[in-house]
Amino acid sequence: MQKNDEAKLILEDGSSISGKLFGYHGSQAGEVVFNTAMTGYPESLTDPSYRGQILVLTYPLIGNYGVPDLTLTDGLPDFFESESIHIRGLIICDYSFKYNHWNAKKSLDTWLMENKVTGIYDIDTRALTKKLRENGSMLGKIVVAEDNPQFYDPNKDNLVAQVSPKEKRDFGNGQFRILLVDCGCKANIIRYLLKLDTTVIVVPYDYDFSSEDYDGLFISNGPGDPVICNSTINHLQKALTQDKPIFGICLGNQLLALAAGAKTYKLKYGHRSHNQPVLMAGTDRAFITSQNHGFAVDSSSIPDDWEPYFINLNDKSNEGIRHKSKPFFSSQFHPEASGGPTDTEFLFEQFIEIVKKYKSK
Repeated sequence: MQKNDEAKLILEDGSSISGKLFGYHGSQAGEVVFNTAMTGYPESLTDPSYRGQILVLTYPLIGNYGVPDLTLTDGLPDFFESESIHIRGLIICDYSFKYNHWNAKKSLDTWLMENKVTGIYDIDTRALTKKLRENGSMLGKIVVAEDNPQFYDPNKDNLVAQVSPKEKRDFGNGQFRILLVDCGCKANIIRYLLKLDTTVIVVPYDYDFSSEDYDGLFISNGPGDPVICNSTINHLQKALTQDKPIFGICLGNQLLALAAGAKTYKLKYGHRSHNQPVLMAGTDRAFITSQNHGFAVDSSSIPDDWEPYFINLNDKSNEGIRHKSKPFFSSQFHPEASGGPTDTEFLFEQFIEIVKKYKSK
């Protein structure tokens, strides 16, 4: 790794920030977003919800514990959220050239290079994040040498189709059959479900599951604009005519809302941090959550037979919905967050308890 290679981050408003290059030596373009977590960069980089984005990490020390190898247990990666990196670029303040951790097998620089992801360090990431929060989400590009690509808006593409599996897969051998619609599912969601005596049947985002035999339906997280997923919404509308329990997370919350008849909108800069406070509607119970989404459900558009389940305490945006009489609910945040916090992991147990009651009837 050459410590003096230069690169620039150019934003769509014309501003330019110079830094030092690491990882892949090639230009990249995408939507510039930020994450405030202190740890968990291997999990964030492999989170399919970041597809097509240039990720800014505000925590100043990155790379200090290296990167583990991709090892699989029962078909799931041990230390990652998926089997590949989904971001296009990484922006950090300080890069740790020396790393140390019990499971580290390579440096962050090497890992990025292997996956053709461009990184810049020596950037004031907190000032950059402040700019993003003042101006909203912005397109950007990392320019290396004379290669100056066009700006790229990933939200215009069907990103879910890019990250969703192409074939049906089964995990576990428990008594409760959970059909999981994979729109870019994080591996930790499946891990949580498997702990609760389940068989998880994973299907592509556009799979017609109306004839499948299952006890509960799960809609995963994923990237991009939810309205693009028309086939998923249509299949969900059929599922809502039944009484089988449904649980959605992140994009799953938005797709469930759209299927119910609500509307979604793009947030100004998105919620991307590990310390977002949410309130359970109608109670005094608050939780600290991990979040990563650029779109949200319009609470004012929720039909009368549905209600908000959680509310963001920072901007009062919707953080989940639930049906008033049927066993359907969702969360916009990530109760399965790997790297924490895990205040809301009880939602998985709640879902399976509902599935048990449904199956016993």
